[in-house]
Amino acid sequence: MANIRYRRGLSYAADMAVYSREMAASNDRQMDRLKENLSKALRQDVTERQRQYLLLYYEQGLNMRQISERLGVNKSTVSRTIKRGEARLRRCLRYGAERLLAEDTSPDGIRQ
Repeated sequence: MANIRYRRGLSYAADMAVYSREMAASNDRQMDRLKENLSKALRQDVTERQRQYLLLYYEQGLNMRQISERLGVNKSTVSRTIKRGEARLRRCLRYGAERLLAEDTSPDGIRQ
């Protein structure tokens, strides 16, 4: 007897794609929460210089050479500062999430 999966061919793959999409939980709420926490961490937990370099790099889409020319610093300084800022944000989001989440809860423990 032939394997049903191969006998169905492309329609099987399409059915599985539809099934996977319908069964997948929406992560919009988690993504919104992550963006909010990232914004807080960017305001509170990185240095002013790191924030400036990160915003130029990610928000304005400048490369490290362009940032170094604009600010009059060495390209390696820009690279190092961006990497340190990213590491600080990563640590904050990984280990400081409890503190950030606690700020958004009411005294009785219910999230607002």
